[in-house]
Amino acid sequence: MNDRTEIPAGEYHPAADSAMAWLKGYMMQYPVDYLMHKEALASSALSGNRLAEICLGTIDRLAKGESVSDRLLGLAWTMMRLAHHDEMEETESMRVDQ
Repeated sequence: MNDRTEIPAGEYHPAADSAMAWLKGYMMQYPVDYLMHKEALASSALSGNRLAEICLGTIDRLAKGESVSDRLLGLAWTMMRLAHHDEMEETESMRVDQ
């Protein structure tokens, strides 16, 4: 492999460990919030929201001990955004590229 920007099979994204650590910490520290967000994702998935469908699939794969690779980053980011919704909205409203 010559392209150093590609992640070969068997290697995972370097930030995946941090994403997993954050997600586990969030689930343990805020179990009620985690379950509430998971239910919100389930409801959105039923409405055809693709992000919610993928996140629920990732949660299921984690529970089964299956590989999640970069899906974990998306799940952790989504859960973090849900957990910090108010702060994220405020930050996004301050963006200069809007």
